[in-house]
Amino acid sequence: MDHARDLQAVQNAVGYRFRDPALLRQALTHRSFVHEHQDSRPSDNETLEFLGDAVLGLAVSHLLIERFPERLEGDLSRMRSAIVNERQLAQTASELGLGRRLLLGKGEELTGGREKASLLADSLEALLGAVYLDGGFDAVFQLVSRLFSRYLDAEHLDDPLSRLDKDYKTQLQEWTQARFKTVPTYEMESEEGPDHEKTFTMRVSLGEVLLGRGVGKSKKDAQQEAARKALEVLKERVGEAMS
Repeated sequence: MDHARDLQAVQNAVGYRFRDPALLRQALTHRSFVHEHQDSRPSDNETLEFLGDAVLGLAVSHLLIERFPERLEGDLSRMRSAIVNERQLAQTASELGLGRRLLLGKGEELTGGREKASLLADSLEALLGAVYLDGGFDAVFQLVSRLFSRYLDAEHLDDPLSRLDKDYKTQLQEWTQARFKTVPTYEMESEEGPDHEKTFTMRVSLGEVLLGRGVGKSKKDAQQEAARKALEVLKERVGEAMS
């Protein structure tokens, strides 16, 4: 694989030229690759993913306030969740061709890592984090505007049936926001296994009340499973209260 050509292709796809190409390379480097190439000490994309998640949330919030200045905080929060979720991020990452340009370890490669929604979503967030560090908020805001403005459609965002396409974390956030005027929090309970084959256990709570636990091969997968179980618990409780 010609990674220099891959880096060029990604820059062409997103319409941004990096001053520091090392940031782009890091954004495309999965921890499984780092585990197998410790001699060259590459850096994985998890820190950039963390930064990119925050930057994306801020940029989309800004776009929503510009587009819907009359909406209340609860509506804006729900609309942001409908846009910034794993499914949407993975789809956008796939359209940009990020999957085939990731640096993955052999094990992740063999298990279809290039098509995993969690890895694709992570890579896009890492890319946004890299753009932020390289060019500042204006640069990343322009990129987010290009990539996500098509989702800022009021008819789609207000369609209750669109809930069927949303991930469990989004559904849980909307459920708790609507009924309890608050949102759930996630905490990592444990992680086990070597770096390239970790298993994470996450728990989700509403205030002091534990709603569920989830296990997954990534933190996001574990959060999704925890959210799924939490939704089952909440809906069951609502059903019991109505019976």
